Amino acid sequence: MTPLSGPILTAAEMRAAELGAGVPLSVLMERAGAAVAEAVWRYGGGRETLIACGPGNNGGDGYVAARLLKARGLEVRVAALAAPKTELAIAARAGWDGPVEDFYNAQPAPVFVDALFGTGLSRRLDRKIAARIEELCTWAKFAIAVDLPSGAGTDDGADLGLPEEGAWFNLILALGAYKPAHFLFPAADYCPHIQLIDIGVRGTASAFVASRGWTNTAPEWRSHKYHRAVCVVSGNMAGAAQLAACAAAPIAGITVLATDAAQPNPVASIIQRPLDKVLADGRFKTFVIGPGLGIGPAARAKLEALLAHDCSLVIDADALTLLAEIGLDAVRNRKGETILTPHEGEFRRLFGSLGGSKIDRARAARERANASVIYKGADTVIASRFKSHPHVSGDVLVMPPASPWLASAGTGDVLAGLVGAFMACRDPQEIGIGFAHAAPWAGPVLHRQIAELIGPGLTADDMPHFIRSAMKANGYV
Repeated sequence: MTPLSGPILTAAEMRAAELGAGVPLSVLMERAGAAVAEAVWRYGGGRETLIACGPGNNGGDGYVAARLLKARGLEVRVAALAAPKTELAIAARAGWDGPVEDFYNAQPAPVFVDALFGTGLSRRLDRKIAARIEELCTWAKFAIAVDLPSGAGTDDGADLGLPEEGAWFNLILALGAYKPAHFLFPAADYCPHIQLIDIGVRGTASAFVASRGWTNTAPEWRSHKYHRAVCVVSGNMAGAAQLAACAAAPIAGITVLATDAAQPNPVASIIQRPLDKVLADGRFKTFVIGPGLGIGPAARAKLEALLAHDCSLVIDADALTLLAEIGLDAVRNRKGETILTPHEGEFRRLFGSLGGSKIDRARAARERANASVIYKGADTVIASRFKSHPHVSGDVLVMPPASPWLASAGTGDVLAGLVGAFMACRDPQEIGIGFAHAAPWAGPVLHRQIAELIGPGLTADDMPHFIRSAMKANGYV
């Protein structure tokens, strides 16, 4: 499969893109149906195919595919959940000259195509429909979903009647553009392999797939180590801060571990100094705080000192818990740039129960905090404050699902260190934060690449050792 890359369109954005495509909608349906037929022809192995058609335009795509496959000589059957209801679907049904079976009574086939409900499903499916999809998927040797698995909430990935676990689709054909449900859980769990189909639409999107690293991070000849200086603040659990520092070291020019007492040094090049000494050194303009910090008075005092300081700041882990107590005004009114890296629990403590999809919540959190937000999880969403830089298309980036082995202790500390190191990279001719626009997404992209290189059984301790290889593999120069 081609690496995932491109815009993510909501249902409304997709409708606008189709209407603005400059060709009749019937032409777009013909293109979509042809793409479905081609996928069946390519991956189905010439086996009997059952296409389940719904009453809307997703079903229309299915009727077109059936007609084209029959013309190629493939044994193909159509099963309808209900009669077509849209003008386009009615016309597509009229073009199919074979029988139409009842969805609930049709015999399964080795290849199953779900063309029941695609983009725009707004209410929960009847359990009977989901159970039948489960049966047909389980029986099939190869199952394809047209645009989205039926039962997926397009804009938020919600479960609106998705099949039970074990009924999987082998391939999702994303028509025209990716949809949020392709990447947001639980729907993303049903989209293990996504193929983007170009049908000739170009929509306006505010969210994009974060699939590539930033390829302009090499130090310039005129730079020196303090142009990429980063400080990681240590606390009660020294190992967590050490992991963050070890992750930052291969990218940063100089890495300092701010600690009150000397620790066994994990890497000889990492310097140890008290935090007040580092703050007094004007050459350090980027700090990472949170990994292993603790939540006592001493930890809070460190965070408050950095919040009041005119520096670039990555706030993670325990520091996010403390920030929830201190209040978002402390971040909102900062002069320095801030990146917050909450997981779901930390996000709720900071921002409460925001409405909408995870993309909507990340965007709202960014506005509330006046900070970039890396909303972590199996479906990480990045809402950057930098909307117009040439390396960043759109204001929200969504990470494709990463290795499940990242769900282990310490990997978030590694991510914080990577983000901090990228945030520290400044053009020597610039005054201020420089390349911080890349940090909110360059860090997570590299983090994901490292996990892919290591594979099963990774631990956080492994990850810093693979940074150099991951940077090369991910296009960093």
